[in-house]
Amino acid sequence: MTRLPRPRAILFDWDNTLVDAWGTIHLALNAALSAMGHPAWTLAETRVRVRASLRDSFPRMFGERWPEARDIFYATYRAKHLEAVRPLPAAERVASRLAGEGLYLGVVSNKTGALLRAEAAKLGWERYFARLVGAGDAKTDKPAPDPVYLATQELHITDYNHVWFIGDAAIDIECARHAGCMAILVGPGMGEEDRIKQLRPEAQLQQLADVLDLVRESGVTI
Repeated sequence: MTRLPRPRAILFDWDNTLVDAWGTIHLALNAALSAMGHPAWTLAETRVRVRASLRDSFPRMFGERWPEARDIFYATYRAKHLEAVRPLPAAERVASRLAGEGLYLGVVSNKTGALLRAEAAKLGWERYFARLVGAGDAKTDKPAPDPVYLATQELHITDYNHVWFIGDAAIDIECARHAGCMAILVGPGMGEEDRIKQLRPEAQLQQLADVLDLVRESGVTI
């Protein structure tokens, strides 16, 4: 593994990187699928297939009826998500430790921005992240680079080699590549192994807690 440059900013994906909200996503998606006459997905299928933002994925899935499916999804999701969202192991410890050392942290997610920020507020995590950018906040969503640029706007960065992007899926690596960031994968990238091999992230970690060791190796004292 190549030693990464000292980070000027560290950006995280949200779902399946910092929190587990898959149960609610799965429930809301199946409500939309059922209403549109589509077969339900298993939870395993939802975990693998849900990557793009709703505004990018629903038109492909539901055609002209996608706004109707969107409204059903959001109504179901909003009714349940705040009571169901759970931090993943070590997520708060990692965020607290890095933010406590003065590192600039942000979130770039394909979850709709208002929902993302509501979940962060529910967990009390707003204090760790300078910017929480979700789908719809920027001109385009992941894997386009615009959300990365928005999340780091106040830093006036010109060299994104010193920005780390940490996520669990190929779309996060693609976003990092488009923005010029260092791509760090957490976990095996289940169901996307071949694509991840092609994208070649700068680092692949077994668990989120390993981010702290990676930061130390870059020269930051934490």
